[in-house]
Amino acid sequence: MTPDLMDEGARRAEALHARPVTGKTESGGRAAAFSRPLAHGQVDVTHGRILYLEEVCVSFDGFRAINKLSLDIAPGELRCIIGPNGAGKTTMMDIITGKTRPDSGTVFFGSTIDLLRYKEAEIAQMGIGRKFQKPTVFEQLTVFENLELALKTDKGVKASMFFRLDTGEGDRLAEILHTIHLADSVNRQAGNLSHGQKQWLEIGMLLMQDPKLLLLDEPVAGMTDEETARTAELFLTLKGKHSLLVVEHDMGFIKTISEKVTVLHEGSVLAEGTLDQVQADERVIEVYLGR
Repeated sequence: MTPDLMDEGARRAEALHARPVTGKTESGGRAAAFSRPLAHGQVDVTHGRILYLEEVCVSFDGFRAINKLSLDIAPGELRCIIGPNGAGKTTMMDIITGKTRPDSGTVFFGSTIDLLRYKEAEIAQMGIGRKFQKPTVFEQLTVFENLELALKTDKGVKASMFFRLDTGEGDRLAEILHTIHLADSVNRQAGNLSHGQKQWLEIGMLLMQDPKLLLLDEPVAGMTDEETARTAELFLTLKGKHSLLVVEHDMGFIKTISEKVTVLHEGSVLAEGTLDQVQADERVIEVYLGR
């Protein structure tokens, strides 16, 4: 979720207490937030890669968190990232999304967009969505209102006062509700959802912004077995339509969704291949899986 969207959601929640309840789901009263995608933000994937990192390094107080990391993701690919704690998984996502600046290296979105030139909010607007482990939905709003808020629209004051969903936006919202298994919960307050349902709602909010690349950090942590299985179905549905980079420790979940797995260790790629291949790698067994 973009930082500006989080600020806008907080303002929207506060506004609920300052206006009479009408039962409607309109978006009036929203203050300024983020704008439309950058005009030059079209992603060129003619070379077959939507994300490309080469020789990326970053240190914190002398500790090398990322060490000559090279990684690339194909359009529509679902890539799983595994590795022990401290392997650099979260720092890698921080670099991709602009939260952390590397000391050296190259990070490209498609063939032409140098992500190191842009700020966090700008990168989100280009089509890179990130979901953290803990769901960050607006609990005082309904499922519908959370998704409506996430639409890519002009959020200036005047535009927000007169905003109404058009047919295309309404159809898209209904489609995403079905995709994230929340069509029967459209009018429920987000705070009353289960942990897994909140995770799905946040993914739906990212999908409303039509991302080309999704970064998902331990998405099934804390879920029931049933919720984990439905999340696997969701990710396999998104595969091909979006590129997904999934950091996860649940090996059963990874086995269900993965084609290619990358193992990180000490800030660089230790092994890469199918899950069976990396599980059989002696180096991976030694540093991560155990014997």
